[in-house]
Amino acid sequence: MFDGMDGAGGMDGVGDVDEVDRVDRVDRTDRTDRTDEARGAAGPPKAPPGSNGRPVGRRAATGRRLAAVLLVLPVLAAAGLVLGAGEATAAALCPGRLVKTVTFSTGSLHVYKSRAYACAVTVAKKPGARREMKVSLQPRGGRAVVDQGKFTTRAGPVRVHALNRCVRASGSVGGSAGSTGWIGC
Repeated sequence: MFDGMDGAGGMDGVGDVDEVDRVDRVDRTDRTDRTDEARGAAGPPKAPPGSNGRPVGRRAATGRRLAAVLLVLPVLAAAGLVLGAGEATAAALCPGRLVKTVTFSTGSLHVYKSRAYACAVTVAKKPGARREMKVSLQPRGGRAVVDQGKFTTRAGPVRVHALNRCVRASGSVGGSAGSTGWIGC
């Protein structure tokens, strides 16, 4: 009746299956190692994930993102404090380096120059209600590009092609205005 039982109370072959499966896994690992060596993939043995003390998976990515945000926020805040709100806004809108800033009672005019282009923005000193603002940028020998209207914060940016050319800019907020004359010559 119990022909399939061994003296230990277990069924014959059950322990053998586990052992065969274990041997098969070891054999597959052996083959993988040998094929890596044949391909020339030499190097230190691979450590299991998480063995170096670092978090694994989503937690690691979230931690890196958080660290990046914590590093960037103070830099952005410092840029706002050092440059002022108007200059930070103008710098974000125009590529290139700041060439000239003209301040007047109700705002300021910022002119930027990159290799081939010039850019200008007029920024209100106190943003708020809509009021007449204007920015104009002209390359020497070319037509002026103008942005004019009723704005709350800024007029522009306006860009002109100015490779090896002088430019002049003017801006106004309300009744007050400022201009640069020819610059970048």
